[in-house]
Amino acid sequence: MTSLGMRIPLTLVAALALSLGMFGAGALWSVRTRTSSEPPTAAASPKARDMLRFAPGAPQLSMLKVMQAPLMAVPLAEPLNARIAYDESRTTRSSSPVAGRIVELRKQIGDPVAAGEVLAVVDAPDLGAAGADLAKARADERRKDLALVRARELFAGQVLARKDLEAAEADLAQARAESARAALRLANLNPGNSRLDGQRLKLVAPFAGYVTERHANPGMEVRPDLADPLFVVTDLRRLQVVIDLPESTLTKVTLHQPVAVEVDAFPGKTFRGNIERISPVVDPVLRRIQARAIVANAEGWLHPEMYARVTLLPDEDRNAVRVPNGALITEGVQHFVFVEREPGVLVRRKVELAQQDREYSYLAGGLAQNERIVTSGALLLQSELATGQ
Repeated sequence: MTSLGMRIPLTLVAALALSLGMFGAGALWSVRTRTSSEPPTAAASPKARDMLRFAPGAPQLSMLKVMQAPLMAVPLAEPLNARIAYDESRTTRSSSPVAGRIVELRKQIGDPVAAGEVLAVVDAPDLGAAGADLAKARADERRKDLALVRARELFAGQVLARKDLEAAEADLAQARAESARAALRLANLNPGNSRLDGQRLKLVAPFAGYVTERHANPGMEVRPDLADPLFVVTDLRRLQVVIDLPESTLTKVTLHQPVAVEVDAFPGKTFRGNIERISPVVDPVLRRIQARAIVANAEGWLHPEMYARVTLLPDEDRNAVRVPNGALITEGVQHFVFVEREPGVLVRRKVELAQQDREYSYLAGGLAQNERIVTSGALLLQSELATGQ
């Protein structure tokens, strides 16, 4: 019985194993058949392949810089180095025309001034002496004029000899010459942008503007040959841009040509101006030709001695959407940018280039004006897109 009892479980175990094996094979065949009979999943649409979605506060978003793409004029050449300078036609450098001492200082750097407003008062003894000489010469001229009148009356009454009349006429001529000399000397010591008050000289601003430089201090001894002017007053509403032109761009520049000016202080802000002067000679050291453009500065954003970049613009309207070169993703001969459809949703879009320089690309198609694009971090998004695919 014992051997029979042992044979029965072994038989049952073998049958059970065989049944499980047949069931597993059937299930596997069923799964494979069902999988192969199912239709293949549709490929992702192009929009889905080129779209990235980030949750609010995702760390990737903090590494991106997004800004609007403006519509700009297509330049004739790459940006040129330049600097902001005074408009010399609206700038005055005031100094004392006579030796003296500053007794009153009325304006500081940055102060606005009106036309004719006093900047400083200088006590000048030489100016007082010149004024006294003029007054003395004019008094002597009046006295000799009266003497000539009396001499003519006496000569008419045959009381005075002709030689005495001629002497009186000569004395008056000498007095008039002395008055003219004294007046010229006083005028030489007192040019047009100052006023006299006895021997006090008042330096005044010839036009409205701002004090941009001051080399005057209370009690300072002044003289005409000082190296620096006491005050520099300029009208900051109109400035010049000094441009260094390479010889290769000379044929692209004409008088009154429009230009676009940009400075580092205001990224993305463009100031418009026009070429006013072109130097007729080449700088022998820099091998550059200097040109000057006039730029309006009513808002006061530009400051003299700022470094700037100037773009030469065509006379006709030729505009395109401008994007920084860092916003472009290049794959072979194709170019892409990432457009922000909504916060956290970014779409890669193909664009066409019209022109490219060292800093910017001008697009012929693919992007509309003022669309928001990723200008910093586009490579990160391209990597995320490749990882997702």
